[in-house]
Amino acid sequence: MKVFKFGGASVKDAAGIKNVASIIQKYGEKDLVVVVSATGKTTNALEVVIKSYFDNTDAKAAFDLVKKNHHSICMDLFGNEQHEVFDKLQNIYAEVDWQLEEHRKESYNYVYDQIVSQGELISSVILNAYLNEAGVKSNWLDVRDVMKTDDTYREAVVDWEKTQSLMNSIVKPLITNSIAVTQGFIGCTSENCTTTLGREGSDYTAAIFANMLDAENQTIWKDVPGVMNGDPRVFDDAVFIDEISFNEAVEMTFYGATVIHPKTIKPLQNKNIPLLVKSFINPEGKGTVVGGTDNNLPPIRIVKNNQALITLHTKDFSFVEDEVVAEIFSSFFKANLKLNMMQQGAISFEAIVDNIPEKIEIVKTALQDKFNFVINENLTILTVRHYPNFDYIDKFKNDRKVLLEQRRISTYQGLLM
Repeated sequence: MKVFKFGGASVKDAAGIKNVASIIQKYGEKDLVVVVSATGKTTNALEVVIKSYFDNTDAKAAFDLVKKNHHSICMDLFGNEQHEVFDKLQNIYAEVDWQLEEHRKESYNYVYDQIVSQGELISSVILNAYLNEAGVKSNWLDVRDVMKTDDTYREAVVDWEKTQSLMNSIVKPLITNSIAVTQGFIGCTSENCTTTLGREGSDYTAAIFANMLDAENQTIWKDVPGVMNGDPRVFDDAVFIDEISFNEAVEMTFYGATVIHPKTIKPLQNKNIPLLVKSFINPEGKGTVVGGTDNNLPPIRIVKNNQALITLHTKDFSFVEDEVVAEIFSSFFKANLKLNMMQQGAISFEAIVDNIPEKIEIVKTALQDKFNFVINENLTILTVRHYPNFDYIDKFKNDRKVLLEQRRISTYQGLLM
């Protein structure tokens, strides 16, 4: 069996959904799980709904815009409002409407997951309906019935044992004679509360399905030919890579390459399941094989924007020794804020993180009694792997001021202002 994952760009409108259906039709009508993201910019639009809800502004109007966009897509696909897909969508919309009518507000992260998760439910309902309309035997699967997690909202941890059991009992029989269309990014607690696996977590969802169903391979369908040695929107000389190893892919995603979600690789690597990265624009293209070899890799350039430099200076006579470092690391861990780079001195500690104000505030609150806390924002991390020489790196700095540099044999990182 195989697992396909389609991102939001591939199903952003009716034409995109028709194209996805044509790709699926070429594969066949069984032994396939299709994992789909929310359409286009729906996740961003639902985040506006959440903000309006907590700001006590017109959240209903914001959600009406989401409904309107999907209504337009459905009209283009099905032609009339009598199609059963509209009733199915109303059932999903009701989950959001109920939440918006709740006057006693739960925690932000809890509400976020209950609302933003609806984007994947909506897109999967529409895609499944169109596949059946096009003559492809397809069953809609609510991923919350099988993907069981803890209650760490927005960054839920998968319960592998429970999920594997449900995969065996629910999914395997479902795909014997048909395709299953399901959602990426979301899961469910034992109390039936919706969770999410982290932003861009649909790739990870697909990898979990591939691992637990012992897939032949997993394919991620993107708007690029495959994995490249740099984002073509940033580097006009970016080149296509035929194949890379799992280890190289893990390193690339760790440093911020966005073509593959960081968590995706490990479930596949554990069972040696190849990952194919292919273009939904040109589905006949060969794409990149992840899980191959690293023969003659070109230098790989990764740019990670919207970074914040947090500088901590001790307020007393203490030094930044093991116990102090442990306290610093603990504060970042509790805020669920990953260190992208760090530098330690005798009386100072510098951490470079994604600029997420609410998480940075948690760290500041935890450490401000012992440290002076300074933040520099709007920074960029430039990472270059397999660089041939230092002159090669310099041409990508674009005359920007370098605040911090770290050089290793295979990898350069610079924090640029």
